[in-house]
Amino acid sequence: MEMNDRVREIEEILQSYLPKEEGYQFTVLKAMNYSVLAGGKRLRPMLMQEVYRIFGGTARIIEPFMAAIEMIHTYSLVHDDLPAMDNDEYRRGRETTWKVYGDAMGILAGDGLLNYAFETAIKAFDMVNTNTGEMLKVAKALQILAKKAGVYGMIGGQTADIEAEKQNTLTTEQLLFIHEHKTAALIQASMMVGAVLAGATEEEVAAVEKCAYNIGIAFQIQDDILDVIGDSSELGKLVGSDAQNHKQTYVTLNGLEKSSEDVKRLSEEALKMIGEFKGEHSFLEKLVRELIHRRK
Repeated sequence: MEMNDRVREIEEILQSYLPKEEGYQFTVLKAMNYSVLAGGKRLRPMLMQEVYRIFGGTARIIEPFMAAIEMIHTYSLVHDDLPAMDNDEYRRGRETTWKVYGDAMGILAGDGLLNYAFETAIKAFDMVNTNTGEMLKVAKALQILAKKAGVYGMIGGQTADIEAEKQNTLTTEQLLFIHEHKTAALIQASMMVGAVLAGATEEEVAAVEKCAYNIGIAFQIQDDILDVIGDSSELGKLVGSDAQNHKQTYVTLNGLEKSSEDVKRLSEEALKMIGEFKGEHSFLEKLVRELIHRRK
């Protein structure tokens, strides 16, 4: 019930920041909103909001960043699904953005969401007074968001992932680089932004980054596992796509048993780190545990 309440709260925040579908750019705006409103776990804004609360944050300044991180995540999925990338026709139980609106509009919808994410996050400056400390927090949060979403973060991971498809064999080191940047980077951004905006120290932000790394890697390994043993009706997309595309994953390199063990190990390490955070963290612990055992 608590999880459903959190998701509903995030959905309301997202709705309040989505663009109106009007003007000559109506179609791209409609495609952007279609993409964001496709549902999902809303994991990244949820993590951001919870870490913000743990470190004592109470203001609404977190909300534009929550909307922004979900827009960035969504844009990455829209582009991932394109024929030139993964060529997926279904996500979350319905047709992907490019399948509904065409290749060109799928590209533009992703571009639009990435740019609009920063338009949205920047609105946080209007929510603080000219107090230098508060302005610096927003600036630092934007810096983290930009880096973790860019070529030294998620885009860099996506690049390495595409390049890896040309190789016959892939090392665990390469795969962990891909997982760290393609998946963990946005989870790190989510949690670090929450900590920074709440006024956490540099040491605390560094601890949050390490914890988020573990959560992100475990999350992606579990995703690889579900592509092998998952149920299409639960996942909302076809399983076995990695094998069909001859894609090397953590499971193909390490096997199901070790992959499952590593998910458990990484998650337990993350839970131990969360236990050292100074605020109330029972919900965050519960959320991480659910990620370990998730079936979709």
